[in-house]
Amino acid sequence: MTDEQHSLLKASEINSMDAFEFHHPLNPNSEIYLRFLGRAVGLKRIGVTIARVPPGKESFIYHAHQNEEEWVYILSGRGIAEIGDIEYEVESGDFMGFGLPQQPHHLRNPFNEDLVYLIGGEAGRLDVGVFPRLGKRVIRDSESAYILDESALQLFWSSKQSAED
Repeated sequence: MTDEQHSLLKASEINSMDAFEFHHPLNPNSEIYLRFLGRAVGLKRIGVTIARVPPGKESFIYHAHQNEEEWVYILSGRGIAEIGDIEYEVESGDFMGFGLPQQPHHLRNPFNEDLVYLIGGEAGRLDVGVFPRLGKRVIRDSESAYILDESALQLFWSSKQSAED
């Protein structure tokens, strides 16, 4: 494959891509189908993905990232976006951006047609995801991810120790 071919995905190629089916392990109503556009054209530091959430299902889980910004652009269908403590009905053409520090957010599809959107953001080597409603965090380090209860977190350095060192 030449660099030119690697940098371009034609619509016919995108439409024929196999979707990766994902169910968030902490949300039994999560069902999302992902086509990784960024990976397909060799992007390493930016993720760009087409996501599809069937009727009655949810994307991932109410969450916030500590190290990575992300965005969502609705292509078709309608959904309910939870951003912080507010719910918004979203539809084709709506855009959401989640800078840092980030408000927790989530998408669900209570409607009768698929919710399809582009999602993108940074693809750093290290991120911490916070699941505030569950009191859990996930730590992603390159290709591995680890989940832990926030009650198990201990400060590595206390302010007193830092002042003494």
